[in-house]
Amino acid sequence: MDRIPILKMGNLLLVTIQVDMHDRLAMTLQDDLTARIVKDRARGVLIDISALDIVDSFIGRMISNTASMARILDASTVLVGMQPAVAITLVELGLRLEGVRTALNVDQGIKLLKRSGI
Repeated sequence: MDRIPILKMGNLLLVTIQVDMHDRLAMTLQDDLTARIVKDRARGVLIDISALDIVDSFIGRMISNTASMARILDASTVLVGMQPAVAITLVELGLRLEGVRTALNVDQGIKLLKRSGI
């Protein structure tokens, strides 16, 4: 089964989504990421979606739910690299991405997490 790599960078985890997400892959990522947060005692999660041209309602909810799970596990989530079309789609779908902060790129996402004490 396909898996999206999760890289450890200090007390952060970096997830770079470079393939179109289907529902099963999204659920596997959610399970893998929450397990890694606990295993690595990660304090922050960066999810890079710069390679995604489209996001449907399921993937949007999965990102929001993953961020909520991370928060319960004491990790903050920053979504980076969002394309304008993806932002438009998320707004049109009415997805608010509660608890998810955003940054333009990975560098800015790391700075955002570090400024918040992570």
